[in-house]
Amino acid sequence: MTVDKSQVLRTAATLLTRKATTSLDEIAKAAGISRATLHRHFAGRDALIKALEELGIARFEAALDAAAIEEGDATGALRRLITHIEPEAALLAFLTTENQLFEGEPNAGWDRLDERMNSLFRRGQESGEFRVDLTAAWCTEALYGLVGAAAWAVHAGRIAPRDTEKMIAELLLGGVRRSMEQ
Repeated sequence: MTVDKSQVLRTAATLLTRKATTSLDEIAKAAGISRATLHRHFAGRDALIKALEELGIARFEAALDAAAIEEGDATGALRRLITHIEPEAALLAFLTTENQLFEGEPNAGWDRLDERMNSLFRRGQESGEFRVDLTAAWCTEALYGLVGAAAWAVHAGRIAPRDTEKMIAELLLGGVRRSMEQ
């Protein structure tokens, strides 16, 4: 039987974003494979998490591309990005809280994502749309945090999934927008 690794990763992402302590046995069962087969493709939990990190980075990069964040005004670009990243919110929430990803050699993919995001916020600052007293790096971290918080709130049933885009955008933009008094 041929194993579709991308399907196994999608299954693992779905389970782990709902319950971070999901066991490898549970992931294998949900993916329709044995634990031994899962282990042949991912030498353990660490390898699986690293593969999920690559998947998450690729999905976030695809969202950045689809949102065309380099085009138009920064506020519109940020709204488009939130729309495109929201479907990946649960995976992003899991990855940004998975401590083992921050040990040892960091994945250069995060640096690429951060730079693209920072560029968007700097552009908004330079155009006068966004506050200049907050660093672009902080605004990027705030976006990651809000996306992750929204995912966990949806998972816990505290907010409706259909409301997350607006809630993220309005809270973030309400905080980064430059007021007329500044």
